Amino acid sequence: MSDQNRLSVFKTYKLYVGGKFPRSESGRVYEVQDHKGKWLANAPLSSRKDARDAVVAARKAFGGWSGATAYNRGQILYRVAEMLEGRKSQFVREVAHAEGLSKAKAAEVVEAAVDRWVWYAGWTDKIGQVVGGANPVAGPFFNLSTPEPTGVVTVVAPQESSFLGLVSVIAPVIATGNTAVVIASEKAPLPALSLGEVLATSDLPGGVVNILSGKAAEMGPHLAAHQDVNAIDLTGADADLARELEIAAADNLKRVLRRRTEDFTGSPGTDRMTAFLETKTVWHPTGSLGASGSAY
Repeated sequence: MSDQNRLSVFKTYKLYVGGKFPRSESGRVYEVQDHKGKWLANAPLSSRKDARDAVVAARKAFGGWSGATAYNRGQILYRVAEMLEGRKSQFVREVAHAEGLSKAKAAEVVEAAVDRWVWYAGWTDKIGQVVGGANPVAGPFFNLSTPEPTGVVTVVAPQESSFLGLVSVIAPVIATGNTAVVIASEKAPLPALSLGEVLATSDLPGGVVNILSGKAAEMGPHLAAHQDVNAIDLTGADADLARELEIAAADNLKRVLRRRTEDFTGSPGTDRMTAFLETKTVWHPTGSLGASGSAY
């Protein structure tokens, strides 16, 4: 059969929840267009039930992921970078369509996103030394502070930076042992949904990252009020939605990373890694007082 008579096979984009690729529970989809208004694909329009399923998957994965060694988490993040490098051409095409960039500029964005995974992979077993350590105390005790992950983090991904910004908000959350429920950019969700395919074929356990597409205004309030979500990143929320989500998050004292203007092309620093870490302090007696210690 000649190419002229061959029908194109269009990609069916799906959610990424619990390591699997479900359609939206509601069966709804919405049109995704490029920067010129041309139809690209139909993306799943996630429901509140999809959001609840994502939280359940993230909570289930938290124990194993937070209990893994920091070195092992770093290896897995580096593996994600390797997988992205192998599918670079696909992401260049999707980012170019999503953000209205030339192919050359989109390639720079994708390469920066791959480099960002490598950056955070290298930090997984070092951040503990930066934010933890031994504290001087007046008494026969060792006093040690160590960072621990907060838990399940809802991430409202950036709206404009559909891939580099997306990676910049997901990678630090999971690098420090948290699990994530991500609301992708509403107008440009395709790079995020394709990232789910990369994560599924890497060594990342299912449920560590869960990616939803659709309306942040519809899913966000439910996730912000969810009692099994421990923190929320408001980066991609507009001012009105961010205010609503912050109020809802206060109900169970969630950690909140407020929205701010960011240049994702700059050095990422360590701010996002420390945003979702708790500090555990351990007191341990010295000398002949015994071997038992206490923590709070």
